[in-house]
Amino acid sequence: MSTDKDGPLCRPPDGRKTLLAAAEGDENKPTGPKPVPERQVCTSPGIATLTDNTKRFKLSSSQATQESEEDMYRDAEEIEREKVLLVCGTGSSDFPENKLSVEPEVGIMDYCQKEWRGTTSQAKCIRKGYEAVSQKFISIRRVRGDNYCAVRATLFQALSQAVQLPDWLKREDMMLLPEKLMEKYGWITQWQLRQKWTSKVENLVDEIKDCLMLLKSKWKRMSEMKALAERQVACDELFRSEEDEYKLYEAVKFLMLNTAIRLYEDNEKGKEVPVFAWLLFARDTSSNPSQLMENHLNQLGHTGGLEQVEMFLLAYALQHTIQVYRLYKYNTDEFITLYPNDPEEAWPIVTLITEDDRHYNIPARVCEETSL
Repeated sequence: MSTDKDGPLCRPPDGRKTLLAAAEGDENKPTGPKPVPERQVCTSPGIATLTDNTKRFKLSSSQATQESEEDMYRDAEEIEREKVLLVCGTGSSDFPENKLSVEPEVGIMDYCQKEWRGTTSQAKCIRKGYEAVSQKFISIRRVRGDNYCAVRATLFQALSQAVQLPDWLKREDMMLLPEKLMEKYGWITQWQLRQKWTSKVENLVDEIKDCLMLLKSKWKRMSEMKALAERQVACDELFRSEEDEYKLYEAVKFLMLNTAIRLYEDNEKGKEVPVFAWLLFARDTSSNPSQLMENHLNQLGHTGGLEQVEMFLLAYALQHTIQVYRLYKYNTDEFITLYPNDPEEAWPIVTLITEDDRHYNIPARVCEETSL
């Protein structure tokens, strides 16, 4: 693993050395379960320090699956069924056909009162956060917690709100991207499709191309629907833990890799890059795009979800601003966080809710403003 911290990518302007040191984390910290980390969000013009929690919780893959989001967002029967499937080596597509990845709407405060009945300071803070969100949104939709939740919630919102096909999906060379990248970077042949190896490069190229074509066709179909209710029904049908859903995630992950490669190369050429790119490649586990793929993108949806710095990468890959209500940060400047923090005006906005920066749900139905 590369330890060259003085290469072009990791040589920040004056005053940002400590930023990158913080991003790498403390290898001597305990690796067992720990409280929700205190993180700082990136702000302009100088990016605030993301603390040493840019690394994943150091749990084994089985612990990460069984002891984090799933215990909070699945019932006991489903957890046990997942354990059996993991032992048998079967994938998430083996869940019941009609299992919704994004559950139907429930009232935000009804959901809050059911989930957060305690009297601890954390419970009170979360309830206050939900109360604040309820001033803007009426309902919440719970998202399946299988480490794809950030990608799932973002993509679901993007598709359900789509009014046109994005320019980056209209490009004629988009479908040639897998072949071009693999010709230039041999290490991409180690890409894992849903944690499975593909023996032949030609097969891998075709499969990723198929995923990208599916993303384009689904996005185009959604954007052609004029009624919001119609798009919502179509999204519900798409996000049922079936094969198409997970192909969409593979497409998004590959777009994230492509974006990371572009940022890395732009930086090496001396071009200006977003500050989050310094953090992304300052980590010991992702000092270059190859390590990012091996240790993060290949593991996404299996042993881990998206870290905060990777939320920026997701936003740039889809060219959408991701607005997140971070409930445990209620009554602070970080309660509402934007990824990126200085978004392009033309980018559509999707909104998510998180209680802990690990699992993401979807707010629904904007409250109608009334006037006296």
